[in-house]
This record gives sequence, C-alpha cells and structure tokens, in this order.
Amino acid sequence: MGRAWVKARKHDRYYRAAKREGYRSRAAIKLSQIDDRYGVFREGDVVVDLGAAPGGWSQVARERIGPRGRVIAVDLASMSPIEGVELLRGDFVHPDVQARLFEILGEPADVVMSDMAPRLSGNRPYDVARALELADVALAFAERALRPGGTFLVKVFQGEGFRQFLDRTRQSFEGAKVAKPPASSGTSAEVYVLARGRL
Repeated sequence: MGRAWVKARKHDRYYRAAKREGYRSRAAIKLSQIDDRYGVFREGDVVVDLGAAPGGWSQVARERIGPRGRVIAVDLASMSPIEGVELLRGDFVHPDVQARLFEILGEPADVVMSDMAPRLSGNRPYDVARALELADVALAFAERALRPGGTFLVKVFQGEGFRQFLDRTRQSFEGAKVAKPPASSGTSAEVYVLARGRL
C-alpha cells in the first residue's frame, strides 16, 4: 500500500473510531454497524470467526455475546491473544485445519462469520472470483457447522458470479440479504451477505 493510502486511512473517521474504541481494525466498525441494524449476535452465542486476523470482528463478537458465549477465531496469520477468544492458527481452506476446528468447536455454532478476502491484485474480475471462492468455502463450512436456525455472515465482492453465490446461500437458509454498512467505502465492490435460519 502506498503512502497516500496510509495517509488517507488515518484521516478516515471509521479508522479513527476503531482506534478510539480499542478495536484492532476498521472492520470492527463495519461488523458493529451490521449487528446494530440486523441483530447478528445474541447473548450466549457460539461464534466462529473465519479469517479473523487482526481480530477486530472477534473483539466485537466477544463483547456482544457476553460471558456465557464462545468465540473461536481462525487465521493463517498470527494473531495476538484476545481475552475470552479461542485462537486456531492455520489456513482455513485446508481440510486438516477445518477438521481441527470442528474438534475445538465440539458443538453446533450459532454464528459463522467470514471477513476473508484475497490479496487484491488490482484486476477486478480476478479479485471478485477469488473472493467468491473464499466465500464458497466459508458457506460450505457454515452449512456443516451451524445449528438449525443459525446465522452466516460473509464478505464478498459484487461482480460476475455474485448473484449465483447469493442464490446458493438462499438454498441453505430461510433468507439472505445483502448488507453494506456505512463504514464500507461507497466506491468499493465489497458487500456482506447475511443469511439467517439455517435449514
């Protein structure tokens, strides 16, 4: 990332808000906004956070589910500990890591969420396709891990294949909608699919 991007980010009000509130990433503000509007979390929920580093989403989930809930965070990158969050380091796409995650989980999850994104190349069609591949892996995991009635939240990029992904998601849930929180850049193709009521 160039110096101009870093400078712009530091002037971004959502980046400043995240720092002020003690969150590890600007993405925490996005998740907070989605939860404020749609009520993703409930007290006592079991939450799996895919692609969790640096941990902003895990922080928000931990706050909102209360002391009786659980958050299990998975990422290939190393992540500083978060009080009350169980960490698993590994490439989530790898079957062995998913098997280990199911062992740690030991019970159906209430919420599976994924903020995973590919390393952006600048080639939009390629980036959209890679993001959708990650979303498909997250969806397949959610279909296996969620309790009936559970919730799935995943970041995707709008573009070719997005509508088909939304249709696939709707086949496994009572309903799915597209959410774009105010903290998401208006010029970005990034949106979130929120699916409720695992069938």
